[in-house]
Amino acid sequence: MEYGCIAKKLGHSFSAEIHSLIGGYDYRLREVKEEELAEFMLARDFKGINVTIPYKKDVIPFLEGLNDVAKRIGAVNTVVNRNGKLYGYNTDYFGMKALIERAGIEISGRTVLVLGTGGTSATARAVAADLGAKEVLAVSRRPAEGVITYEEAYKSFSTAEVIINTTPVGMFPENYASPIDVFKFTRIEGVVDAVFNPLRTELVLNAKKAGAKAVGGLYMLVAQAVFASEIFRDVVIPKSEIERIYRELLLQKENIALIGMPACGKSTAGRLAAGLLEREFIDADDEIVAREGKQISDIFAEKGESGFRDIETEVIKDVCRRSGVVIATGGGAVLREENVAALKQNCKVFYIDRDLDWLTPTSDRPTASDKEAIKKRYEERRDIYESTADEIIKPADDAALNAKMIVERFKK
Repeated sequence: MEYGCIAKKLGHSFSAEIHSLIGGYDYRLREVKEEELAEFMLARDFKGINVTIPYKKDVIPFLEGLNDVAKRIGAVNTVVNRNGKLYGYNTDYFGMKALIERAGIEISGRTVLVLGTGGTSATARAVAADLGAKEVLAVSRRPAEGVITYEEAYKSFSTAEVIINTTPVGMFPENYASPIDVFKFTRIEGVVDAVFNPLRTELVLNAKKAGAKAVGGLYMLVAQAVFASEIFRDVVIPKSEIERIYRELLLQKENIALIGMPACGKSTAGRLAAGLLEREFIDADDEIVAREGKQISDIFAEKGESGFRDIETEVIKDVCRRSGVVIATGGGAVLREENVAALKQNCKVFYIDRDLDWLTPTSDRPTASDKEAIKKRYEERRDIYESTADEIIKPADDAALNAKMIVERFKK
């Protein structure tokens, strides 16, 4: 391989797509087992590689030298082959610093908790120290020298202002997990999560609920890749390229999710929007019917609304792990907070706010089978729809026009 990324697991990686946006060179993903690492590094059959979990420290013995940043941190994420000799760099440092600065999270004078003890943790601690943190503490499940446990963090450092997560907890496909309970920190101001898939982890979403500035790791991933590409090819890339590539990648990866009342036109507009974007369309209700092998009205009759909502939650969590799709949800999907949280991870959420007079009852919708039922549901749900939505669409009586509005707002 010419250029690429090595790790133990790479099913979550966006690196190949990022490097394809940077420039026209061959870049491949290569999963390497622990027992294969030495053979791979000794073969030196590459021009340059990125290194990620869990090998950022393990590759160091195979290198001829490290640049100053990698040497100080003791972790490498970029290796270049120069005439058969391997040299290590840490572009994660510059990516992490760029992410924090772009998010406007203040580090100077703050107590910073860095979750994890691996290579990215060492990088985050160095960045926090260089940005003037008052105190930087590594947090791990196991006590060690210079490391506190999560229990100690809750007990003795609940006034910490900044948390940086460098663990893989919350990463695809285990999207619905968080490494720490951010609500236990009474002065939290900023949260940085190095996880980039999903786009917004449970930790990030909870931090926002707690009133903190919070950001996921996609921008860091792009920034470090641009810096790595400069080293690989010995070129200078304009820093404006980081923002361009980040926005383009975000547009590719973020889903569109449509919420709203039954019969508001979510499915019709969703299919048309997916066609305009050349994306897959997923109707959550159709997915439920396919999985259960029976109609929604029959599921309600057999399991009640609670049983149906349990199935719906499973489906929404599954489809929201996907990237780059258009999803139409059932009318009551927003009634559960866990569904809303799942939608927020990877989706831009659009509320199709069709006027009540235009909503038509049908017998196959158990909670909206007549005009009175629709009115009651509308009054119960409208505030929830509005608070959940990133965008509100007042639909026209033309599904194609509605789809066009959705796509235009999504691209902005």
